[in-house]
Amino acid sequence: MKRIVIGGFIMLGGLLVTLTIILAGSIYATNITAWSGKSKLWHAIFGAKQYGNEVVQSLFLGFPFVVGILLTLLGLIILGQEYYKTFKDES
Repeated sequence: MKRIVIGGFIMLGGLLVTLTIILAGSIYATNITAWSGKSKLWHAIFGAKQYGNEVVQSLFLGFPFVVGILLTLLGLIILGQEYYKTFKDES
């Protein structure tokens, strides 16, 4: 039971971080005038290289975004293992 709660909180924390960054990026993307790549949203989150004196309009939140995704996956793995153990013990 303890591992289920821990896995749930880890997954919930990762989802909170990831979704907050997506929300912040989508709000900020409306103000971007120049970007590289196909998507304004991913440019707002991850950014791009700065060339000369050009201003890079980005939040540069790529590292926390990836950490949030990893926390979400870790929580899902923990919950999946506990789910598997529950049915294994019943058989």
